[in-house]
Amino acid sequence: MRQNKIIIITAPSGAGKTTIVQYLLQQYPEQLAFSVSATTRQPRANETEGKDYYFLTKEIFQQKIQDDAFVEWEMVYEGKYYGTLQSELERIWKTGKTPVLDIDVKGALHIQRRFPESSFSLFIQPPSVKELQKRLESRGTETRESLEARVNKAAYELSFKDQFNYTIVNNHLEEACRDAERIITAIIA
Repeated sequence: MRQNKIIIITAPSGAGKTTIVQYLLQQYPEQLAFSVSATTRQPRANETEGKDYYFLTKEIFQQKIQDDAFVEWEMVYEGKYYGTLQSELERIWKTGKTPVLDIDVKGALHIQRRFPESSFSLFIQPPSVKELQKRLESRGTETRESLEARVNKAAYELSFKDQFNYTIVNNHLEEACRDAERIITAIIA
């Protein structure tokens, strides 16, 4: 029986992975579907429950950990959990599509270990940590402390880039999107 594929797109925060994921979903609406992650953080103003994330209380998230409902989960930032529900992958596979996971680096490594034959991973690399910091600052969503934490975490996450199937340096977003499209075309062909 054919194993269901999983496409993982990972990167440090601010490297452009979510924009690249959105581009790929637009290019392949019949083949790909966004895997909605679960999180305990509060929704941002433009986010929708069940579309951007499943927003769970810490207690419910921890119960789902106990129930082995996640294929991967992490406490990404202090007190903020993120994870991929097994039921979300199954929901997408039932439609005949391939789930696209937009997840952090540690979660991506867990998925690769759990699904070594069927997962394909793309690491989106910023041109530099300094450029990444500028991108995060321009969002206007970070406090000085959270910005510093994200930049430090990004520097650490970059050390794992060689553990993924493909690396795309996001110097220019349009080029990075086209590079990702070429890779995905080969995977889903």
